[in-house]
Amino acid sequence: TAMLTELKEMGVGIALDDFGTGYSSLAYLSRLPLNVLKIDKSFVDGLPNRNDDVVITHLIIHMAAQLGITTLAEGVETQEQLEFLKLAGCHLIQGYLLARPLPPEEVAELLLQSY
Repeated sequence: TAMLTELKEMGVGIALDDFGTGYSSLAYLSRLPLNVLKIDKSFVDGLPNRNDDVVITHLIIHMAAQLGITTLAEGVETQEQLEFLKLAGCHLIQGYLLARPLPPEEVAELLLQSY
């Protein structure tokens, strides 16, 4: 964690990917100098209809907010998921709803489009 702290002090953002699955632990939230907590796509897939995913997603967003950590939802594919996440207080999203993976030369074009 010392190296991550040094990187953060230099301005490098630190994100914890796939939170809520695999080996991600609640202990990481207090021990690592995180900027962003990425909510795993497996929870986003069930939004807004699967109750367990709704509850878990709300808890992750609330917990991160209390710790001053930005939340990012992975795998957002529908407008309904986006609306749910906005109302829940999620800060950032990524997924096919915004864009499919792009080659570098197309990223600038996407960023210049107005939504």
